[in-house]
Amino acid sequence: MAFVTTLIIGAGHSGLAMSKHLTDRSIDHVLLERGEVAHSWRTERWDSLRLLTPNWQSRLPGFAYAGNDPDGYMSMPEVVGFLQTYARAIRAPVHTGVLVTRVSQTDGGYIVATNRQTWRCRTLVIASGACNIPTVPSFADGLPRSIVSMTPMDYRNPAQLPPGDILIAGASATGVQLAQEIQASGRRVILSAGEHVRLPRVYRGRDIKWWMDVIGAMDVRYDEVDDLNRARRLPSLQLIGTPERQSIDINALRKAGVEIVGRLMGLRDGQAQFSGSLASQCAMADLKMNRMLTSIDAWISEHGQEDGLDPPCRYEPTDVGSQTRLSLDLEGAGISAVIWATGYRPDYSWLDVPVFDRKGRIRHDGGVVDAPGMYVMGLPFLRRRKSSFIDGANDDAADLAAHLSCNLERTAA
Repeated sequence: MAFVTTLIIGAGHSGLAMSKHLTDRSIDHVLLERGEVAHSWRTERWDSLRLLTPNWQSRLPGFAYAGNDPDGYMSMPEVVGFLQTYARAIRAPVHTGVLVTRVSQTDGGYIVATNRQTWRCRTLVIASGACNIPTVPSFADGLPRSIVSMTPMDYRNPAQLPPGDILIAGASATGVQLAQEIQASGRRVILSAGEHVRLPRVYRGRDIKWWMDVIGAMDVRYDEVDDLNRARRLPSLQLIGTPERQSIDINALRKAGVEIVGRLMGLRDGQAQFSGSLASQCAMADLKMNRMLTSIDAWISEHGQEDGLDPPCRYEPTDVGSQTRLSLDLEGAGISAVIWATGYRPDYSWLDVPVFDRKGRIRHDGGVVDAPGMYVMGLPFLRRRKSSFIDGANDDAADLAAHLSCNLERTAA
């Protein structure tokens, strides 16, 4: 059995950020990674995917994007290269190809069993990611056998899809991006939309992520929001990273020929049942978008930054048409595949410590888990709104590394 003071599970951006802060505090540690560095970025993304954040916003402790396209958006191979370069730059003690099979609690720490060897540690950081397992509704089992059921982790490009039309369930970033790509390939696409977050890619000449950064929207802390559980469940922004910095929303998809329907509520006898609340969901998304734009306008005015910026504007309300279908005979309509862009959840099947709530989520207070010396990184709104982004790992890791260090000093006293 090997011993280390701190063991980090996962060598993505969150795990590497924590590694840098632990190194700066001279805390010995290792990172265990099931594949190579940035494994999920390398193996669980579709071919055309790019980051939703501009390149300049790819910032990690002591490291930042240094290329010649700061306003562009990294492809997945570029993200992998960025993280690999960072791991080498900070000399992260990563053990690759190590699959954690069980974590159990022991006096003064944890026992971590793997496919190679067993480790004992005083403190444990879980940085294995929030998107390990696609969330698929239970009624998906009701799909007719002739129709392919797949998730975004299975999808790579339109060429792999069976001949026929495609139904995509979910209209957050993943759903709208796949709808656009598949429709552009010549397929007929139906997009099922529930709650979503609409924002323009560029507002008043600046990337919307630039505005959210500068006005402090991404730095809002977990202890400053009224309904934290809801904040952590919000869908991802309807954004796409393209050289043209184009916006993507329901209006744009309808103009491209995508049919929009309400949230997919169930399947019965080959019939898909859709919610009738599409119009109200879209109206709510428009309202929230306009609130954000108003906040940006107010910041510009307050700081006297109008010079050189485009004038304020508001965008056309979402138009879903006069009538949307509430049901669909999938086989009769020629649907050959359903893609479930309905979210993800972490995989903690190996964690044999009683730290879960009734929904299987880790109980934690801003990343400090409800177990001595255990921490979690990279979850949505962990400590800040930006927690799950590359740019959010630094601040969260700094906070948790400080807590971890104090914890070690206290238990050693």
